[in-house]
Amino acid sequence: MRNKSRAAANGVTLIEVLVFLVVVGVALAATLRVFSENVVRSSDPLIQVRALELAQAQLDDILARKFDENTPTGGVPACGSVGGPACAGITADSDYDDVGDFNGFNDVSHTGYAIAVTVEAAGDELGLAAAAARKITVVVTTPATSRASSSSVTLAAYKVNF
Repeated sequence: MRNKSRAAANGVTLIEVLVFLVVVGVALAATLRVFSENVVRSSDPLIQVRALELAQAQLDDILARKFDENTPTGGVPACGSVGGPACAGITADSDYDDVGDFNGFNDVSHTGYAIAVTVEAAGDELGLAAAAARKITVVVTTPATSRASSSSVTLAAYKVNF
């Protein structure tokens, strides 16, 4: 009789199996939910990085231009300086050869992304004469996704007349 009770004690009851299956099922469902949320949101950083790259490329392009329409090639003598031509100011024209030409620039040629540029006199922010520096602000708006609304990335830099 002793052997029969030992054999019965070694087995697993149906209730224990059902409890085990319920616990494993709940844990698996929770794990899968976490993974599915991460997969859906995995494109968000890519969208933000693309927006940052577009903003940086646009800002670099603008900073590579002359300070003013009247600035000579090479920048010497600087416009508005002794012996240099008078500065024209922030005047937008279509040749995009100086920083001021980009004021009000908008670009929507990158699928879903919108680029907007503003240029303003900002020498007083740097302790200079107002016309001695220009603040360039580039705002890139990201496309809206099914999970998130659009957001924007803003970069700003100063171009100084030297």
